[in-house]
Amino acid sequence: MSTYSRIAAAALIFLAAPAMRLAAAQAPDPVLAAAIEDLVAASRILADQGVVDAYGHVSIRHPHHPNRYLLSRSLAPARVTAVDIMEFDLDSNPIDRQGRNLFIERFIHGEVYKARPDVRAVVHSHSPAVIPFSITPVPLRPVLHTAAFLWPGVPVWEIRDTTLVTDLLVRNAQFGKALAVTLGDKPVALMRGHGNVVVGEDVQTAVARAVYTEVNARTLTIALGLNAPIDYISNEEGAFKDKHPSSETRAWDLWKEKAMNK
Repeated sequence: MSTYSRIAAAALIFLAAPAMRLAAAQAPDPVLAAAIEDLVAASRILADQGVVDAYGHVSIRHPHHPNRYLLSRSLAPARVTAVDIMEFDLDSNPIDRQGRNLFIERFIHGEVYKARPDVRAVVHSHSPAVIPFSITPVPLRPVLHTAAFLWPGVPVWEIRDTTLVTDLLVRNAQFGKALAVTLGDKPVALMRGHGNVVVGEDVQTAVARAVYTEVNARTLTIALGLNAPIDYISNEEGAFKDKHPSSETRAWDLWKEKAMNK
């Protein structure tokens, strides 16, 4: 190759470099795309299973940046699509808002992720059957093997311990942090007169726990109405189940197929 040719080739590479970098930056990220797909499915599943209605939300810790999380814009869960997914820092500030409306209670997610490095997905819902257990002294205890994860106990967060009079919404980081403290190392915490927060090491687990917390609450309410002794899942059974967890794949695949085809 002549000196002229080498200079010309080098010049072409130099001129093409910005375009190549831009193309690389714009190339789809399969890991992030899969996380977004799962998050959309999770929103639709929770709606289809009756855990959320027009309200409630689910998030995933960012697969590449643990100090960020993914959450949809303020939208009914059954209507969420990939274009609605936004990125937030752990103070629950949007990375690129683009004028979109935000969930008021996004602070639940940010503060739980701060407090629980093990958590990779958070569900907040107004799961109807759990509400009675947040407003009475009756504890929400597991009676189904699919809800054995409740065996360590289900704490109830009282927002009045943080401030006197509110609309019960987690409107700021102070409330979110107080809720995360109540949750502690548990998978579920109830919110008095409001709903619950459910966490998991992945979104499939968090969604399954949210669904079966609701199912367990309904079943326990029926059992309590029989006015007879209840044989709860024991602590030993719950701990055994924790050590030998079942895969959520079968339920997830079924729920996803059903919810996404509507």
